Amino acid sequence: MSQQARSQLMGRIRGKDTKPELSVRRLLHAAGYRYRLHGRIPRGTLENLKSEHPSATLRGGKLPGAPDIVFSARRKAVFINGCFWHLHDCPAGRHAPATNARFWEDKRNRTRERDGQNAEALKALGWESLVLWECDLGDPQATMETLARFLGPPSRRLKS
Repeated sequence: MSQQARSQLMGRIRGKDTKPELSVRRLLHAAGYRYRLHGRIPRGTLENLKSEHPSATLRGGKLPGAPDIVFSARRKAVFINGCFWHLHDCPAGRHAPATNARFWEDKRNRTRERDGQNAEALKALGWESLVLWECDLGDPQATMETLARFLGPPSRRLKS
């Protein structure tokens, strides 16, 4: 593959609203959960966090690591990670590119370190986080069971 073709291919990879993220959001919404996206939290919650943790850095009104899905009233966040990009222990995550191997190894290791730092920062703010791996999303029922255990029941006022 030419360098230009590879560059175009890599440029089409999205960081937000990926297929795995959209499928999890559909499951949550159908089950009655309501959430915010990409680490955003309501102004009141943001002000409370800043008053409780004055040294915390909340850039742009977002939680550390900009979780894919945020449940601000529950103080819970969900990350939906791609196995390759975040170095999961599955076959897709263990696959290492042969071309420019050192670059990819460094990049993926930095991502894994940053993920750990973001989880610790959320914990320090009093938030819980859950990581869903792309390879584990094949069974929607199992995914929903994992999410329900983490989140608890949906809000009663939203049930019909």
